[in-house]
Amino acid sequence: MDLDVIVIGAGAAGMMCAAIAGQRGRRVVLIEHAPKVGEKIRISGGGRCNFTNIHCRPENFLSANPDFCRSALARYTPRDFIALVEKHGIAYHEKKLGQLFCDESSQSIIDMLRAECDANGVEWQMPCDVSATEKIGDRFVVKTDRGEVHSASLVIATGGLSVPKLGASPFGYKVAERFGLAIVAPRPGLVPLAFDAQEIARYGDLSGISVDALVSCHGGCFRENLLFTHRGLSGPAILQISSYWTPGEPIHIDLLPERSGEAMLFANRRSRALPATVLSEALPRRFAQQWCEAMGATQPIDQMSDKALRALADALHDWQVKPCGTSGYAKAEVTLGGVDTEELSSKTMEAKRVPGLYFIGEVVDVTGHLGGFNFQWAWASGFAAGQSV
Repeated sequence: MDLDVIVIGAGAAGMMCAAIAGQRGRRVVLIEHAPKVGEKIRISGGGRCNFTNIHCRPENFLSANPDFCRSALARYTPRDFIALVEKHGIAYHEKKLGQLFCDESSQSIIDMLRAECDANGVEWQMPCDVSATEKIGDRFVVKTDRGEVHSASLVIATGGLSVPKLGASPFGYKVAERFGLAIVAPRPGLVPLAFDAQEIARYGDLSGISVDALVSCHGGCFRENLLFTHRGLSGPAILQISSYWTPGEPIHIDLLPERSGEAMLFANRRSRALPATVLSEALPRRFAQQWCEAMGATQPIDQMSDKALRALADALHDWQVKPCGTSGYAKAEVTLGGVDTEELSSKTMEAKRVPGLYFIGEVVDVTGHLGGFNFQWAWASGFAAGQSV
């Protein structure tokens, strides 16, 4: 089969790219190894797909080159994708912080992308396993279990290593390496953080308890809920900060954002109340008790020195927790790292040293915050490549 464009990977970025390329009259084949397309779309947002964020900015993305994402994001905005959603009559709502979700099922986004591909003449090969990719002259040759496909352009949209149960694999990285492109070492992102044995013994029975907190690490700072689990910490604030955390480093947690721990404690200076009792006015009672025990604050407030009270107040605003690791790719929502952006054109996603070869979506070293940003990168990078192939 000889075509203009081969897209490998029928996820969010791959289907967007194929549809846009087909719209331009290109002859496109979309190859997918799984029997179903868009499985990560299907499970996202609790099954309702947080398909974009109206506040999307380049600052919402992590990359070795933070400026790389600017061009694509500027040329395909959340408003552009919303227009596509509205064109297909999909009802949606804003949940919080600019996050847009389908009113009904995430399947409607998958159906929309499939319909766009079909309307623009995209051919499908799925399930279809790729055994080899190479470039002969100015043509790419992709060998599959359905035969060979030849094209002038090859787009890799195979995602990262997160959620392996849905078929995640290092395929995209291997293709990049096969063509001599550099890779920024992948690691789990937007992932729960794990306690060591001592912290599990102290806090493990708090599983399910949530705290409104301000969590920071290495320049990242997020005010959202923190959730205790049997193995450590999760919740939106922790998932966000996990992308900034590096092993061996602590994360910093303000347990009383916008409140003064010192004022709370000193307001009860002459009281025989325990610090945990006072803090239970603002924090979950069981957590307050166990946290104060960990801090050695088990005496009544009127028996504590001013210095000890101030130290406790400081700890409330800077509780330092040193995770022993993450929950890994099985629990990660995205993969950090990927194809080095120095290898790619920020305008087209084309490999600078391999004309006709493109990388889009999660396989690239661009990772968004939690809240619809990674989907917006998929749409924007897919659109950029689709306009160029």
